This record gives sequence, structure tokens and C-alpha cells, in this order.
Amino acid sequence: MINRTFALPALLSLALLGCAGAGDITDGGITAIRSACPAVAIPAATGDITLFNPPASRDASAIDVVATMTNVRSTCDETGEYILTNATFDVYGQRRDTRGARAVVVEYFATVVQGGTNVVSKRLSRVALNFADGSARASGAGAASSRVLRSAATLPQEIRTEITRKRKAGDADAALDPMADPKVRTAVTRASFEMLVGFQLTPEQLAYNATR
Repeated sequence: MINRTFALPALLSLALLGCAGAGDITDGGITAIRSACPAVAIPAATGDITLFNPPASRDASAIDVVATMTNVRSTCDETGEYILTNATFDVYGQRRDTRGARAVVVEYFATVVQGGTNVVSKRLSRVALNFADGSARASGAGAASSRVLRSAATLPQEIRTEITRKRKAGDADAALDPMADPKVRTAVTRASFEMLVGFQLTPEQLAYNATR
């Protein structure tokens, strides 16, 4: 679903809070910056919604409206006690029957996930697609925001020290990825957050997206 920036190969260590510049070469390998800002993405199978007429049909000829979420953009402010993230995105819709003006409202969610599995908040909102008479296409825009306690997204000092420790050739652990240590891996996972946006789908709609 998301390529997490902390899944790094051997000799690639994570620096936090500006300990080094991205891509700097160190005695221990290449150092990458780990931002406290949550990753923002659309979960798999939730970026499209298909409405049918009649609703119970799943025949291609019964497709009424299809909407797609795309162009997700985000900004993040991590300077205060809380990390504030704002995201915007576009929704594009297409309908089969172009007769008459029509408004179609689709619901979407914005959720904050900690450690890849723990949902800590969820909000629902709506986007209206206003089709003009004779038009098959319409578009709308959505927005979402999140607030994460900075201390929860910050690695403990001892974990940062272990991750960024320089490893010299010949050391027993020189070729070991610090993420192989369960203690380090658990701490990094716990301090990692994502903000996910997608259409609020019924189980039937989700199954349709997953199998089409």
C-alpha cells in the first residue's frame, strides 16, 4: 500500500531531526532523513467507486457513475507540540446517462494509522460531482487534515543513537541492518504514522474493486 521510508537495506541508517543531510556519506553508510510527518496516500482498492443502476446489479451495462480520487497533495507543519498535516485531492466522475443536470455525492474517509495497523482517528466527509445537462464528466475537490502528538512520532533517544551509530569495517555488526533488531524495528514502527484518504465503500463496493 505504501512504500515506507524506514524499510532500508543493510548499511542504510536513519537520521532524525537533522542529524545529517539526505544522501550524506558517513563511515557507517548512507544516511537518510526520517521525517516525523505522516505519509499521505490512498489505500489500495479505495481510490475508485462505482455506482450501479439497478444497485444490486454488477453487470457492465448497469454501471451508472464511476468516480476516481487522484492528485493527492499534502503539507505538514512539525514545528509545534502537534504535527499538523493537511491534504487535498481531486475527484473525477463519469456517468453513463448524460440527460439532465445531476448532482452525485460521494463519501470519503480520512484516517490516521499508527504502526501500519492501529487506526487512531477517522473522519468522514463528502464531495459533490455536479454534472451539467448533456455532460458525461464532472469533477470536485476534497480536503482532509490530521493532528499527531509530536512526542508520539519521535523515536526515543537510545533508539536514535543505535540507528545512527557509525559502524566501521571490521566491526562485528558492520554489515547488520539496525532494523534487524526487534527493539529498533518495534520503536520505529510505533513512531510511524500515516494519513490515508479514500472513498467510504460498502463491503460489496470494496469487493468489486478488489476483484474487477
